Amino acid sequence: MASPNISEIVTTTIQNRSGVVADNMSKNNALLYQLKKKGRIKKFSGGDVILQELMYAENTNTQWYSGYDVLSTVAQDVLTSAQFNIKQASTAVVMSGLERLQNASKERIIDLAAARVQNAEMSIQNLIALGLYSDGTANGGKQIDGLAVAVPDDPTTGTYGGINRATWSFWQSKKYSGLTDGGAAVSATNIQQYLTRLISLISLGTPEGKPDLAIGDNNYYNFLLESMVPIQRVTNASMANAGFENIEFQGIPVVRDGNIGGGAGTNHMWLLNTNYIHYRPHSAREFVPEDQINSINQDATVQFILWAGNLTMSGSRYQGVLIA
Repeated sequence: MASPNISEIVTTTIQNRSGVVADNMSKNNALLYQLKKKGRIKKFSGGDVILQELMYAENTNTQWYSGYDVLSTVAQDVLTSAQFNIKQASTAVVMSGLERLQNASKERIIDLAAARVQNAEMSIQNLIALGLYSDGTANGGKQIDGLAVAVPDDPTTGTYGGINRATWSFWQSKKYSGLTDGGAAVSATNIQQYLTRLISLISLGTPEGKPDLAIGDNNYYNFLLESMVPIQRVTNASMANAGFENIEFQGIPVVRDGNIGGGAGTNHMWLLNTNYIHYRPHSAREFVPEDQINSINQDATVQFILWAGNLTMSGSRYQGVLIA
């Protein structure tokens, strides 16, 4: 029996599952799950960079007045855009000529292709999930700009989204260091006190102005869990039903994610307001297959699964991180 068209089988398999993979990303990562629930996953379709609109100042025309008072109509410059580079990720499904011969029947080659595609999907999802906690510097700065740069340990320095944090205080997130700000390293004894102080630094007086998600590494999550007596260990139903291990602290779901240790280092817990965080995949590169490539000096074919996009921010001052 003639060998089936490998490219067609692999391409069809990936195309049929590209939406599934994108959905699985949000189902298997607490941050993306929350962003999807809040409608903060928005595709973009082109341009040199990803533009993220943001408000950086209040309208100074706002005033109290009485009767015939002159009302202020000064021209306002209150909006700007942060600019984020487009980051790219890929994984390859490779098939040798020998494997095509060994799996010559259509059924066997479909099974082999499906297994290879499933493994490639899992691999690229893990790459992006780890990158969501990174500082974006890996592979020569080609990595996605994760929380370690969006909500860094030192929010007063560096440029993020094309905006200099040292110059523009509105673009500075908050950090709370156990040692520096609290006087002692974070532990089960003091973590609730430190988190309460950090919440007060980043919260506004509205429901939308309060953190709605906390993500901790194994160390800090365990500290918080140990600090609570059993009757306090309330679980957020939405996160629990989605399969995320969590506890609630002051109404905020706190989720454990071991990827933080690999992406940003241990001893981190982020307090996030996801109204101002955005996951921006490219509409034409969200886990899609490229055309098959035939090796010029090997009996093999390669097909890439590609992703492009970035994690963006529109409100840094509403985000915070607890560190050692």
